[in-house]
Amino acid sequence: MSDDPSDAYAAHPHRARHPVTPPAWATAEDRLPELPERVMRSSAPGHHRDLRVLRRAYRRQRRVATFTVLAYFTTFLILSVRAPAFMTQPVTGGLSTGMLLGLVQLPVTWLAIVLFEYTASRYVDPLARRMRQRTALLAEREPGQ
Repeated sequence: MSDDPSDAYAAHPHRARHPVTPPAWATAEDRLPELPERVMRSSAPGHHRDLRVLRRAYRRQRRVATFTVLAYFTTFLILSVRAPAFMTQPVTGGLSTGMLLGLVQLPVTWLAIVLFEYTASRYVDPLARRMRQRTALLAEREPGQ
């Protein structure tokens, strides 16, 4: 194994864009109308901007929900280790601050789930729906498939 980092980050070759030439036996009626390069490039669903936006929205959605729960749990753990006197102080009856914060962790987890569902229905699902409709339209336009 080499310590040379250049091998790990080798450039990915881009797909070559070759002009589509119809077979020699095809007649003029069989040929598709020529599309400008801009239209051909933007019509491919795999290379479309919406797919990148969808990935980014889904990634942001996962991070917000995960970091909400992890931040609360990490705060709880840090307080347990660094401030044991604070965590053992009684709040009401026999309930200490540490027990109260531990019990509040369940509603925080529910809040993260509700936040995940809200962001999914508000941001990610409409993007996915738009991509699905766009792909279906492109599939309908493809001849012979």
